[in-house]
Amino acid sequence: MPPDYLVTHSGGFHADELMSTVILSRLFPDARLVRSRDREWTTPGADRIIYDVGGVYDADLRIFDHHQRGAPLRDDGQPYSSFGLIWKHFGRDYLLASGVPAAHVEAIHTSFDAGFVLPVDLVDNGALSPSVAGPLLAGLTLPGLLESLKPVFDVNDPDADDRAFQGALTIARAFVEARIGRSAAKLRAETLVMNAIRTAADGRVLELPMGMPYRPTVVKAGADHLLFVVHPRDRDWCVNGIRRADEGFELRADLPASWAGLTNEELERASGVAGARFCHNGRFIAAAASREAALAMADIAVREALETTE
Repeated sequence: MPPDYLVTHSGGFHADELMSTVILSRLFPDARLVRSRDREWTTPGADRIIYDVGGVYDADLRIFDHHQRGAPLRDDGQPYSSFGLIWKHFGRDYLLASGVPAAHVEAIHTSFDAGFVLPVDLVDNGALSPSVAGPLLAGLTLPGLLESLKPVFDVNDPDADDRAFQGALTIARAFVEARIGRSAAKLRAETLVMNAIRTAADGRVLELPMGMPYRPTVVKAGADHLLFVVHPRDRDWCVNGIRRADEGFELRADLPASWAGLTNEELERASGVAGARFCHNGRFIAAAASREAALAMADIAVREALETTE
């Protein structure tokens, strides 16, 4: 039965109940948000979901607190906050309601939990300090930024906390939706890149229908033979190198040294390709006026790269 009320505590707020509200308000848009510590509201009932308050974790009763003795822990012993508990029980439904294909739900649920939910859980429980980001960045962590939206100590308006919560909720929702959207996009890209790898077969150039994340899939597929990627971009075409590792900028192969920093007619003369338009001085990306010109530049780059390794 859909709840009539989403109940969390009143007063100052933290990232965990904000994020929990993002998930629950998407699934139950007609439910009224109640911020209260009164027993009248924090006692379980069929008409409500209670989170981050109430002193009990019982999914059957739809109450999800984590402040009590014997608070719930993950399988690896790390603590849950209300966000982790709500994500555990409602996250998959949230993803489906957000338009994520059913085949991708489990993968995104797991990755979002590990990369987004868990850090919020740990910070909320004091198991992780934002200070690990360094003194300059500690205050710019997501939990820190959201909490900075709370009213200052000497604001006497009794509605200030609730107004601030609603303002912070809009921002929290934007971050959750953006992160989910990017995770879903990566899986869509993986499908497209895998298809392109199969089409490339033993070739050294991977042609994609548009710009997209490609290196993780190239690595996953074990396509170590690929050296360059070609794809359209707005009104031109790009030739990109492929980084050797997640960190750093070393490429599997650089574009020819004779092209570095050249544009238009100079690059056409240096490359011998009509329609060559630009080569970055770092030799990791080039642009061409057409698909044919981009593929020709990629082929030349492959030949030169292979010659230098022989």
